Amino acid sequence: MAKIMTVDDSVSLRKLVASALQAAGHNVSEADSGQTALSVAQTTSFDLVISDLNMPGMDGLTLVGQLRKLPAYRSTPILILTTEMDPLKKQAAKAAGATGWLVKPFDPAQLLATIRKVLD
Repeated sequence: MAKIMTVDDSVSLRKLVASALQAAGHNVSEADSGQTALSVAQTTSFDLVISDLNMPGMDGLTLVGQLRKLPAYRSTPILILTTEMDPLKKQAAKAAGATGWLVKPFDPAQLLATIRKVLD
C-alpha cells in the first residue's frame, strides 16, 4: 500500500490516524511538527502527507508550501486534517498547494476513501 507521513502536534490524534491507516495496510511515519516533517521529507519520499493546520512553530500551510518547493513533493498529494472550517483558510491551503481538506473529528472510512481518491 502507500507510504504516508502524518503530521500533528497531538500525539493522540497522530496515533488515531496512524491506527486507521495501518489497519488499511498503509506504511505510516509520524511527525510531531512541521519542522520535523520537513526535515524527514528532505531525505525520505512519501506517497501522501496528512498534516494538521494549527501547530506551534511551522503550521500546516507553511509546511505545504515548503514541501511543494521540494522536487520530490511537487505532485505528492497533501491533505490537511484540521478542526478549522473557515473557507478562507481552506482557500489558503489550496493556494499553498494542499490537495484536499478534511475536518476533525474524522471518520476513518471517509479518510480512507479520500486517500484512495487522491492516490489514484
